[in-house]
Amino acid sequence: MSQRVAFTKGHGTGNDFVIIADPDGALELRPEQVAALCDRNFGIGADGVLRVVRSKHLPEGRAQLTEEPAAEWFMDYRNADGSLAEMCGNGIRVFAKFLLEHGHAVLEPGSTLPIATRAGVRDVTRSAGGFQVDLGRWRLDPAETLVRARDLPVARPGQGVNVGNPHVVVAVADDAELDGIDLAYPPLLEPRPATGANVEFVVPHDPMIVDGVGAIRMRVHERGVGETLSCGSGVAAAALAVRHWAGPAAPDQWRVDVAGGTLGVRMFPTEEGEHVGLSGPAVLVYSGTITLRE
Repeated sequence: MSQRVAFTKGHGTGNDFVIIADPDGALELRPEQVAALCDRNFGIGADGVLRVVRSKHLPEGRAQLTEEPAAEWFMDYRNADGSLAEMCGNGIRVFAKFLLEHGHAVLEPGSTLPIATRAGVRDVTRSAGGFQVDLGRWRLDPAETLVRARDLPVARPGQGVNVGNPHVVVAVADDAELDGIDLAYPPLLEPRPATGANVEFVVPHDPMIVDGVGAIRMRVHERGVGETLSCGSGVAAAALAVRHWAGPAAPDQWRVDVAGGTLGVRMFPTEEGEHVGLSGPAVLVYSGTITLRE
């Protein structure tokens, strides 16, 4: 038995997604179906699936509605291997773009669109280059993680950063060392996080700070996916880690270059503590229908 479903393909700086509108939460997506959709040879091809569901139709969404009743839509994000993920910084911008383009939501200049995720409600606003998402409060992991990667000469210490999902950020010596890492193989983490982690390898630009804005370059291996052209939450984590290493004089605004483009990161105070924001483009590429195999 099979089922035809409509989909849209979108991306944020090359981090690409299959978007499926399921407003009433009627579609049960099994991990193997998600993996088939994301397969770049036999499916549509993507780093993950964004299922667009009204929050009231999911237990996780109903929990978020108690925090923010205006969070009508829930971003049900799945990694390319079918596993569930808490958040996706590029995905949520693409999710917002889909909602607006298909008439599911309105976002006037200066206003905010709250979107429910497994990491909590995240607020999206328009920015000059697309959208900005407030990723909320973040935290550094005080424990050190040792990271080994193929063709990285020696194991390196990694800084754990949680921005709603877990990351480990590793500094490398220069661009040549960054380019030489073989991220077709998952980095090995010691100790290994119980739920895994995305791993970012970073190198600062020279000079690192120009006109009060920091600049770094990054590559990433995403859990459940592999190396991707971009990782929004990873970009934020990388900027936070480098600012932490640089000390109290480091800026609160950063430009992060990834293989798929450039994203902006901004740290700013709120009543509940410091938040981190991510800004960048969101593009819808094409739409179609595909058969989901049972």
